[in-house]
Amino acid sequence: MNFIKMQGLGNDFIFIIDKEENYLKDEIEIAKKVCNRRFGIGADGLVIIRNSDIADAKMIIINSDGSKANMCGNAIRCFAKYLYEEGIVKKKNITIETGDGVKISELFINKDDKVDLVRVNMGKPSFKGVDIKLNNKDKLIDEVVEINNKRYKLTSLLMGVPHTILINNNNEYSMEDGKIIEKYDLFKENTNVNLVKIYNKESIEVRTWERGAGATLACGTGCCASLVALNKLGLCESKAKITTLGGNLIVEIVNDDVFMTGEATFICSGVVLN
Repeated sequence: MNFIKMQGLGNDFIFIIDKEENYLKDEIEIAKKVCNRRFGIGADGLVIIRNSDIADAKMIIINSDGSKANMCGNAIRCFAKYLYEEGIVKKKNITIETGDGVKISELFINKDDKVDLVRVNMGKPSFKGVDIKLNNKDKLIDEVVEINNKRYKLTSLLMGVPHTILINNNNEYSMEDGKIIEKYDLFKENTNVNLVKIYNKESIEVRTWERGAGATLACGTGCCASLVALNKLGLCESKAKITTLGGNLIVEIVNDDVFMTGEATFICSGVVLN
């Protein structure tokens, strides 16, 4: 089984082509195997490239624990770069079918015909409890929640996948808090958790505990969700630089749509032997 490994801000993925959906017979077990950092290649997730009836290609994402994700911001930038540089789709604006609908990726291509940056329309966020899959709650915006005798002020929204934002200006929270919040019974299908530090209204830092993957160096949808939440609370402008452990993104809100711009990089290619 041939693969290519890519990363976006340190969020790494194994890419496999299965256009006709007849190559991978047990994709969940394959994802858990190849993503294992001791006994496999090692990655935060498996990304499968398939044909689409409504877009240039279809992106399937399976987290390292075998759970599926509707959307991933860092993966989709890698996906668009892969399609272009491997000659699968030679267009500067590529449409990609995801579990969260069709996303449009704009490629910034250099004189060597390589992709420097990818700008993705991530779509519209939602603060509705029914979309986030909250238990018996219409919304969760700047609200104190007590979990295991510890108080957290949380804001949750759907940005392709559910995200919960926790302001962490004084470093009072850690990834262990993210792990606890992820599985809190308020969230029917669990939640991603973002610890956010505000530098100023145009610059923030985001650390993410990802549902199904744990602590990662960066999360594209998490960065987008963090900007949207802070903007709604009046703490951030509609465009900001987002700093993560793996690098930086530019995120902006334009007419209620959220746009994310950042890099994507090839790491290696090879063959899975067994």
